[in-house]
Amino acid sequence: MARFETPRRHRRDDVAQTALRILDDHGLAELTMRRLAAALDVQPSALYWHFENKQTLIAELSDRIVGERSADAATSEQPAPADWARIVRAEAHALRDALLAYRDGAEVVSSTYALGLGAGRALERLRASVALGGFDDATTTQAATALLHFVLGHVSHEQQRMQYDAFGIVAPSAALEPNAAESTARPGEQAAGFAFGVDLLVTGLETLASSSFRETQERAAR
Repeated sequence: MARFETPRRHRRDDVAQTALRILDDHGLAELTMRRLAAALDVQPSALYWHFENKQTLIAELSDRIVGERSADAATSEQPAPADWARIVRAEAHALRDALLAYRDGAEVVSSTYALGLGAGRALERLRASVALGGFDDATTTQAATALLHFVLGHVSHEQQRMQYDAFGIVAPSAALEPNAAESTARPGEQAAGFAFGVDLLVTGLETLASSSFRETQERAAR
């Protein structure tokens, strides 16, 4: 009697974890359903039991990447409103760390965010921290969105620079000004530039909060 091998079965989590490994090892461009199926020793069609298409798989990876933020950056259950600016900064830095933890992390999250499939967790965490400043809903959403755009853009640039450096690619301007190129490529310089940008945005929010507070006080005194 002929023997038939039972096809390997995987959980949704197995598929996502393997996809993350492929992403980290080879990059987003090389994360194909065929490569993923081969790594799991299944036919590509088997993957669609877990994910409707590649876009939904990438959205799952986006949520997992964003979810792996530093525990130290998590806001407490009852954060003090006076600490809102510090918490906003911490959330922005935690998101950067989470994106940098995976190759092409910023591209993964940015692409799913553009399609409305992912990055919801990141935006909600930023919104929650900004809301502690007492802003109205519209301002809170706009501020959180601006912060998210800055983080994604900055980290995307960082990761592109890392890849270019890994391949030994030097921009024409870098050949003319090697010291400047070396400075911008250093991890410490990148982190400092990121912190500066976050501080600019948060300082603007602090100014807006102070202005709103003064206006409220003036109206109450009339």
